Amino acid sequence: MFSFFKKKTAEAKIQMAPLEVEEGKEIICAPIEGEAVLCAEISDLTFKQEMLGKSIAIKPVVGKVYAPVDGKIEMLIDSLHAVSMTSLKGAEILIHVGIDTVDLKGKHFKGHVKEGDMVKRGDLIMEFDLDAIKEAGYDMISPVIICNSDDYVDVERVTGKQVQVGETIMKLKR
Repeated sequence: MFSFFKKKTAEAKIQMAPLEVEEGKEIICAPIEGEAVLCAEISDLTFKQEMLGKSIAIKPVVGKVYAPVDGKIEMLIDSLHAVSMTSLKGAEILIHVGIDTVDLKGKHFKGHVKEGDMVKRGDLIMEFDLDAIKEAGYDMISPVIICNSDDYVDVERVTGKQVQVGETIMKLKR
């Protein structure tokens, strides 16, 4: 079942380009490698209509999720398909891998963090078997949500392109 986890994987932290800095803005980096798209492309209405907060989605090409910012892990969902964290600057971020993947009850997922852990941008948070989950019939589009987006006057989003882990996908301004 978890044979893919035994394959040689990337280090627990990847090399990242220097963080982009803009006065008065918090930068959120891509936690997953893939195509960054607007959430309007998601079939699930909760995510499509951004009911949980302003967001983007990533269509993953690699089954790894890395910390998009320095911060604290607030919760790794028992089914391992989603993780929430709070950045050191206060952004509440939810990363949800796939749609309806909660139904897998953790199958094809492996967590690398636990509640309360402090992480640095680029730390490995979780892995998932992208091919096995797709073969099981799940849509792998993965929302990255700012749950407290109402606390910001502006949430700029970068979409419509392939992103590498660590590239800027959102800029938050209070």
